Parts: sequence; C-alpha cells; structure tokens
Amino acid sequence: MPRFAYTARDRAGKSASAELEAPSRKDALRLLAARGLQVASVTEQAAAGGRGAAKTPAAKHADKAASRSAELAPRRAERLPFLESLYDLTSSGLSAGEAVRLLSTRIKEPRLRTLCAGIWERISEGAPLSRAMGAYPEVFDSSIINLIQAGEATGSLNDTLSRLIAHLIAERELRSKLITSLAYPVGMVFVSGGVILFFMFFLLPRLQGLLTSLRGKMPLSTRILIGMSDFTLHYGIFVLGAAIFAVISFWRWRATEAGRAVTDAWLLKLPLLGPFSVAQTVLAFSQTLSVLLENGITAAEALRMTERQIGNRVHRAAFNTATARVLEGEALSVALARTGCFPDLVLDRLAIGENTGNVVPSLKDIAKGYQKIISTQLDVFTKVIGSIVLGGVFAFVGFIAFSIVSAVFQVSASFKIGG
Repeated sequence: MPRFAYTARDRAGKSASAELEAPSRKDALRLLAARGLQVASVTEQAAAGGRGAAKTPAAKHADKAASRSAELAPRRAERLPFLESLYDLTSSGLSAGEAVRLLSTRIKEPRLRTLCAGIWERISEGAPLSRAMGAYPEVFDSSIINLIQAGEATGSLNDTLSRLIAHLIAERELRSKLITSLAYPVGMVFVSGGVILFFMFFLLPRLQGLLTSLRGKMPLSTRILIGMSDFTLHYGIFVLGAAIFAVISFWRWRATEAGRAVTDAWLLKLPLLGPFSVAQTVLAFSQTLSVLLENGITAAEALRMTERQIGNRVHRAAFNTATARVLEGEALSVALARTGCFPDLVLDRLAIGENTGNVVPSLKDIAKGYQKIISTQLDVFTKVIGSIVLGGVFAFVGFIAFSIVSAVFQVSASFKIGG
C-alpha cells in the first residue's frame, strides 16, 4: 500500500510531520481529516527497498518533489493577492469554486499558484471555500476564515471579500508607512556611525602619532578624544559583543508572555511611543470589530477575534476583561471605560453609536480618524528621531573638530614659545 508523508496542524495549532498508509491520496486526506488535522501538504513516498538500502531514483525524485513543495509553501504574503484575485472573478459572475479552479491554472507566481491549487483540490473533494482556506493557517488566520464562512452562510461572499480586502489594504498601508518612516532615522544612525568610526579608527590615530612626534602638550579635549579612541580600539569588540548579547537576551525575554507584558507596560510610559501604542490599539480594535460585525459575526465571537488583533499585552488583557463584562450584559463603551486604556473621545463616539444603533459606522469613523492620527504621529516621530540623531552626530563631529584644531593651535603655540 502506498505511503504518504504529510505536514498538518492539530486542533491546538501545533505543526506535525509524519507518514501514513492509504490506498490513494484522497483516502489519505480523508484519514487525516477524520483525525481532526488541518493538512498543509501530502506527498506520496516511494517504497523502500529495505532498511538502510540506497534510495531508488523514484525515491530521490520524491525527495526532490517534497523539497520543492516546501520551498513553494504559501506564506502570509499570498493572502491579499489571493483574495483580490478571487474577488475579481467572483464579482464577474463566477462561483467561488470555479474562480479558484481558474486561478489554479492561470496564476503564474509559484507560491500563489500552489495556494490556489491546494484550495481547489480541497474544494473539488467537497469542502467549502472557508474550510479549504482553513487548511492553510500560516496564510489565513481564524478571523478571515470565520468571515469567509459567514459570507458563505449569508450568500454575501462578494461583499465580505470587498470589506476584507479593504481592511487588509489599510493594514498594509499602515505597515508600509511605518517602515518608510523608520527608514530615514535608521539610515542616519548607520551613516553617522560610519562617520564616527572613520574618525575614531583612521583619522585620530594618525593625528595622535603626528602630535606625539612633535612632543606638543595636548589640550584636555584632545586627550579625552584620544582616550576614547584607545578604549574603542582595545575594548570595543568586547563592548560590541556584550551589547549584542544583551540585545539578543532582551529580545528573547520579550518574546515570552511575561516579558512581553512587562515591556508593553514600559512602552506605554514613554513620551512618544506610549501615545502611538494607544493609537495602534484603538485602530486595530475599531477596524477589526467593524469588519467582523458588518459581515455577520456575532458580537461575542467578534470581540474575541478583535482581542487577538490587539498587539499590546496590557491593552489585550484589559480588552479581555471588558469583553467578559460585555458578555454579562454591560455596554461596550462602559466596559472599555473601566479599563482606563481607551481615550475618552473614542468612548464617547462609541457610546453615541450604541445609543443610536449605529455601532459599525461609529467604529469606521473612529478607524478613519485614528489612521490620520497615526500618520501624524509617524511624521512627528520621524522628525524627532532624525533631529536627535543629526544633533548627536553634529555635536560629536564638532567635538572632534574642536579637539583637533585646539591641539594644532596649542602645538604651534608651543613652537613659537620655544623659538
């Protein structure tokens, strides 16, 4: 009986790779589905000629195919292109299944084609679109799967896709703006670091040799600069190693839940980063909840999904407490007000939406407003960081220039006195 190697996720979300025997690939998929596994890939293995025997050409070909399949495994980047392509076809009159089938044959990009082919294979076996997409948890998170499922149940898949695409595009634009805003300060740090290292390692040692050969007395600023250069030359590698070790240790600690909670609490207390983190939380909350409610997700499920989209752990814990109060019958605006994490104006606008029965429009208005607020904060953040970096560079370069010029003048003055 043929053997199949598979990669799948269990109900807890853990990834597992193993083999099983089945009459055909479809039977293997049915067996895995019966075990409650979400299959990512299934590859038929060639029969081995004995334990420890050399691999046959068929086995080698299977290994290469499995390796290539792993290289072409879909990633999160294929999520938005797939949904956009699917929406283009379904809005033209095709059913979701036919649209995916067409995409699996027409798409040229390898990873996206693999994704479409895998989804079509599951649809052709009788699975609905949402369940077929659920086989790729590394591409589609649970909120997207639930939205698609709700769209299928209500017959409004096109509207769901349209709102979902708009939501994902807004998230992508925010990430792009954040990266663009940080590019200038980071570039300035590297350039200024290069200039400082050039002075410390190349120019200053030569100047020190010249002044020493002239036996002139150097001023205090020059002695400080030379001392810094000597320390950097002799101990700089150890300082750099310690700094790298500290950064890695801090990053690994932050990756834990306890470390993330502590550092997120610190973040909220910083002058610029604190308000930015609050704005990000409000934007994630308002965008996600409005999309979920608009597409027919129940309030309880929508709140739980929204909670997972909040990055700051302090705010996430507060939102979890607020969700529990809402499920007990309290108004969302009142429950959020108890957390002390949300701005008063946001709570007032949300309360108005609840009183008038227009929660979704109120959430959309909040999201639009906070998109502008975050954009403004990013501009301010970029200017402040850029000014600090430039000021630091100019101050240090000015100190170097002052030290060099004062040393030259003092040596030349000693020559005049000696003459």
